[in-house]
Amino acid sequence: EVQLQASGGGLVQAGGSLRLSCVASGFSFDSYAIGWFRQAPGKEREGVSCTSISDGDSSYADSVKGRFTISTDNAKNTVYLQMNSLKTEDTAIYYCAATPSIHYWEFFNHPPEVWGQGTQVTVSS
Repeated sequence: EVQLQASGGGLVQAGGSLRLSCVASGFSFDSYAIGWFRQAPGKEREGVSCTSISDGDSSYADSVKGRFTISTDNAKNTVYLQMNSLKTEDTAIYYCAATPSIHYWEFFNHPPEVWGQGTQVTVSS
């Protein structure tokens, strides 16, 4: 069964850091584009960051550039989202997702095929 399991959310003060993890089972990241979305209360879901191992590159929403870093650990079939300098507006439920056989630059233009459960990130002022 193809699954994604996200973890690492929590409560942090503004300016702090968190690292989200997303472990894949039932498939390998090698042929997938993978990324993170978030949805804040009362707002639409937005793409945060994505990458693909085959392309060897990543992209970020303007709102998180320079603060968030996406990375992968192939041996652990895990994708991470390191979030630094967190702001209150980063408060949201974060979801990891994956789509096979597309480039990372296409990821946010296609509904992902695999979704993880959300993990709550709350940034207090």
